[in-house]
Order: sequence, then structure tokens, then C-alpha cells
Amino acid sequence: MIYTVTFNPSLDYIVETEGFKLGNTNRTVSERILPGGKGINVSTVLKNLGIESTALGFIAGFTGDEIRRRVEGLGFRSEFIEVDNGFSRINVKMKEFDGTEINGQGPVIGSDAIKALMQKLDKLGEGDTLVLAGSIPSSMPDSIYSDILAALQDREITFVVDATKDLLLNVLEYHPFLIKPNHHELGEIFGVTLEKREDVIPYARQLQEKGAENVLVSMGGKGAVLLDAGQQVHMLPVPEGKLVNAVGSGDSMVAGFIAGWTERKDYGHAFKMGIAAGSASAFSELLATEEEIRALYEKL
Repeated sequence: MIYTVTFNPSLDYIVETEGFKLGNTNRTVSERILPGGKGINVSTVLKNLGIESTALGFIAGFTGDEIRRRVEGLGFRSEFIEVDNGFSRINVKMKEFDGTEINGQGPVIGSDAIKALMQKLDKLGEGDTLVLAGSIPSSMPDSIYSDILAALQDREITFVVDATKDLLLNVLEYHPFLIKPNHHELGEIFGVTLEKREDVIPYARQLQEKGAENVLVSMGGKGAVLLDAGQQVHMLPVPEGKLVNAVGSGDSMVAGFIAGWTERKDYGHAFKMGIAAGSASAFSELLATEEEIRALYEKL
């Protein structure tokens, strides 16, 4: 079974206005509410590709109830842990200003809730895949990613980590199967600016040398690079298409890679599935469907 963990899930309120003006009352011309969070996005795309997963994480309050309801509506399992202090966050995203959003804080996650999560994860074993993705609430210890991997070592679990800076660096000693920084995050780690696909190779290689098996670097419209566990370098541009919504494209790439690896145990196929899934989501209002992903795969 594949398990995804979203430490701070959200309701994403995606709105569009006509001629937004600061200081004025602005009215929406379109709006949509979706369950959000990187792990939830991964589970959604996996479901679209016919692969079952279980979503874990923390929820609270009326917004938490709605997150659970909408996840159930998407058709995959959830085992969220309810906490009492606060409510799950609402993230406001503005369509006409790509990347402009206001993200809520989320609930306070206490030690009892963390213990409950660890108890759920303690059931994982050989053949299971665990995806840890996204930021963590300020109330949680910075070591939570590495704490989880340390606790689950030597169980033949496949670890996938999509995080930034120290959250990512601190898990490398536990040899995650896959990590997926984007080129900005990779550059931030090493204090460099990475513009071309070839530029990322030596820095991705350093993350491999620190312990990661496969390093998948997304580069938005410039494509992606994979350094696989067999020391091979894969590079591809994105297929042609119109950018509609970049939210969730990186998570879709992770899901596509996992799906591709599950299908054939072939890194080249997994890489192409990752790019196809990430691009298909970027070209769609919603997260990509299997039909959209397979169509783009054939163009790569």
C-alpha cells in the first residue's frame, strides 16, 4: 500500500475576479473549493491512475471535516488524525495572478497527535511506500521527517520525500528511494542559480552522494532531470501545451513517477510518466486524469 502524509492539509479556495483592485470590494467570477496539500494531491493523481493509496495527516474543526468529506468524494482512503486546537487551514489562491495566494496557519499539533501518527506509521512494512510531502506546521518539531524515517528504517519501505532545505537534507542519511526538489529549491540548498537542465546535474549528484537513491528535479516549463539509482542521467523538456494552473504539478510529477515505477520498475518509464503527469496537471484546471497523462506520455 502507498501512504501519503500531509502534515498541514487545507481547503484550497481558488477564485477569479475581473480587474482585481487593492482597497476595493472585488467579486469573484469563478470559484472552486478543493482539498489541498501535497500528499493529498499525490493520492488524487494516483487514484486517477488507478493506484490505491491512503492519505494520512492532521485535521481540525469544520474545515477538517470538509477536507475528509471531499477526500472521500475523490475515492481514496484517509486515516486523518483529528486535533482539537484550531482548525484546518483555508488557502486562498487567485487564478489571474499565478502564484499569488494567502495560506492559513492550520491547527496546533501537539505531542499526542504526533504519537498517534507514529502509531499508524508503525504498521507499515515490506512492500509499502511512504510519501512525505510539503511543509510542516510551526507547532511540530523540525526533525519530524527524519524522526519518521529513522523509526521505520530496516523495514523494506520505499520512502519518497518532497520537501525543502533542512527537511530534505536531514532525511538523506536514511537513503530515501526518491526525492523531488525543484530547481529553485536545489539552487537554494547550494546557494546557486540553476537555469538549464544540465546545470542541475552536479548538484543533484551531491544529494545522491549524501544518500538519496533517485533525485528528480522539476524545472517548470524547462522540463525535468532525473539522476537514477543506476547512475544514469535522464533529461526531457516538457511537452507542448498551455499553462492553465501550476498548482499541484510537482505533486503530480511525484505521483506519475511512483505510478510508472509501480508499472514497470523502469526508471526511464517512471521519469516519462512523472513529466507527463506534472505537465498534464499544469495544462488542466484540475489535477490530471489518466487519459490526459497517457496522451502526453505518447508525445515525449
